[in-house]
Amino acid sequence: MTPRWSLKRPSPRKIAGLQQALSCHPATAAALVNRGIDSSEAARRFLRLSLQDMQPPFVLRDMDVAVNRIHRALQRREKILIFGDYDVDGVTSTAIMVDFLSRAGARVAHYIPHRIREGYGLKEAHVRQCIVPRGIDLLITVDCGSGSHAAARTAAAAGVDVIITDHHSIGAELPPALAVINPKRGDGPPGFENLAGVGVAFSLLIALRRHLREAGFWRDGAAPNLKHYCDLVALGTVADMVPLVGDNRILARTGIEMMASRPRPGLQSLMEIAGMRGHRVDAEDIAFRLAPRINAAGRIKHADRAVALLTAPDLHTARQLAEPLERLNTQRQILEKVILQQIEERLAANPSLLEKGALVLSDRDWHLGVLGIVASRLMQRYGRPVVLITTQSGTGKGSARSVPGTDLYRLLEETADLLTGFGGHALAAGLEVDPANIDHFSRAFEAAVARNAGDAPAPVRDIDWPLELAAISDRLIDELEQLKPFGTGNPEPVFVASDLRVTGARTVGRNHRKMTLRPAGSRDAHPLDAIWFNADPALPSLPRIRRLAYRLRWNHWNGRKSPQLVVEDLEAD
Repeated sequence: MTPRWSLKRPSPRKIAGLQQALSCHPATAAALVNRGIDSSEAARRFLRLSLQDMQPPFVLRDMDVAVNRIHRALQRREKILIFGDYDVDGVTSTAIMVDFLSRAGARVAHYIPHRIREGYGLKEAHVRQCIVPRGIDLLITVDCGSGSHAAARTAAAAGVDVIITDHHSIGAELPPALAVINPKRGDGPPGFENLAGVGVAFSLLIALRRHLREAGFWRDGAAPNLKHYCDLVALGTVADMVPLVGDNRILARTGIEMMASRPRPGLQSLMEIAGMRGHRVDAEDIAFRLAPRINAAGRIKHADRAVALLTAPDLHTARQLAEPLERLNTQRQILEKVILQQIEERLAANPSLLEKGALVLSDRDWHLGVLGIVASRLMQRYGRPVVLITTQSGTGKGSARSVPGTDLYRLLEETADLLTGFGGHALAAGLEVDPANIDHFSRAFEAAVARNAGDAPAPVRDIDWPLELAAISDRLIDELEQLKPFGTGNPEPVFVASDLRVTGARTVGRNHRKMTLRPAGSRDAHPLDAIWFNADPALPSLPRIRRLAYRLRWNHWNGRKSPQLVVEDLEAD
C-alpha cells in the first residue's frame, strides 16, 4: 500500500521562537516542533541530555522488594540464575545482569531457552528440570516472565524466590512472584512505559547499586560503573524498536557514543566483521548491522553464543566468537529469502489471499527462527497484520507482526481460546497453536482484524518541512545530527524538494541508484548526491523529478564527508 504524502504544518510562532533561542535553521526548528519539542527549555534538554537527566527508577513497583532480596542473596552466597530471552533485548539484559552480579561477588549463572525446542518464556518445565535440580535459590527473569504464572507458582512451591523484570504486555493478574518489575503492570508511576527489557534490567541495577552503597557493601572496592553497560543497553533498546524518547533516548545516545569511542571487545569484533571499522555508529547501524548478527545466534542455533560474545574478556576471544555468528547470519539470510519467495509464489497463485485484512499463512517446513523477519517484510510490503506459522516440530509455532494502529496483542487476546499460548507487544508477538486449529484461528484472527479495522490509519509518509536544495548547508546537516539517535518515536526528519533535474545516475549494488541532482531552474547551482535504496525498477531513467521526499545526512567515505540526500519517495514527471 503506497503511503500518501502529508506535509506537517508546525506553528510558525514556535519555529521562530526556537530559531531565535537556538540560532538554528528553520528546518531544524520545524523538526523539533514536529516532535513535540516546542520550547527553548525542552529543546536544550533534548539536545544536551545526559544520564543525570534520567528518571530515578527507585519508584517502580516492587523495586524495593527486589533489591532487598538480591542483597540478601549476595550476603548469604545463594545461587542466583538469570533467565533471559533469546533476542537482542534479552541477550543484552542477561549480559549486564550477569556481569554486574559477578562483580558484586554473586554465585550467578544464566539460562536462555532454545528458540525452537523450548520456545519463549519461563515455563514449569524449566523450574522442574533446570532450576530446582541446580539448587537455585533466587531466579531473576529479564525481558520475559510476565505471562509465566504457572512457572512462578511451581518455583514458589519448590522454595525458589522469583523476581520478574520485563516490559511485555501483562494481564490484570500478576504472576505470583516475589517481585514483578514491569512498567506496564498498570499500578506504577508513569514515564517508564517505553523501556525495553534491557532498560528495565538496567533500572534494577541502578536501584541495586544505590541500595548496596547505602548498606556499605562496597567497602572493599569501588562499585561497578553503570555507564559501562550503556553500550549494551543501547544495543537492546534500539534493536527492540521501542520509542527513542525520554530515558530511552538518553540510554541510546550514551551507549552509541561509547560504541563509537571505546567499544567493548565483543562489539568491536562484531563491528569489524560487519564492515564498520572506522565507521561512525548510529541507531541505523545497530538495527541493520549489529542486531541481525546477534539475533542470528538465537534464530539458527542458541543465543548463548551471543551472550558469550558480548561478555568476551578480550578482542582475540571476541573475534573467534564473532566469525561463527557471521556464518549463522548468512544462513539466516538464505532461509529468509527462500521462505519469502515461497510466500510470494503462493500469493501470486492465490491473489484472493490479499483481499483479506490480514495474512495468516502456515507451512510444515518453515524455520521458526526467521519467521518474525519474514512477517515484518510482508507487513511492510502489504500494509496489514501478518501471522506466519510453522508446524515443523509437530506443533504450530509462529510469529506475528502488525501495522501501527492495530494492536496485535489485543487481536491475539480475542482469539486466545484457539491458541495454546501467546505473548508480545502491540506490533510484534509470538504464538503457539494446535495444528488442527490453524484454519479456525486464521478465520477468527481475520474476523478480529476486520472488527478492529477502524483503528488502523491509512499509511502516511510524514514530511517535516519543504527544503529546496539551495537551502541545504553544512551547518544544517550538523544541526540535524544533534537530533540523533533516530528510531521509533524520534524518526529521522524527512524533507521535500520540488522540480529537480537528474544530471547523473547509475546503479550500485543490486538495485540501489546513485543520482546527482540540481534544481531544474538553475544551471549554476551546486549539484548534490543522492542515493535511492531499493529503487523502483519501473522507473529506469528519470531526467526530471517533480517532487522528492528525502532525508539529509553526511556521507562519510575515505575519511571525508559530503552532503547526501537519501531518497524516501519521489514523483516523476
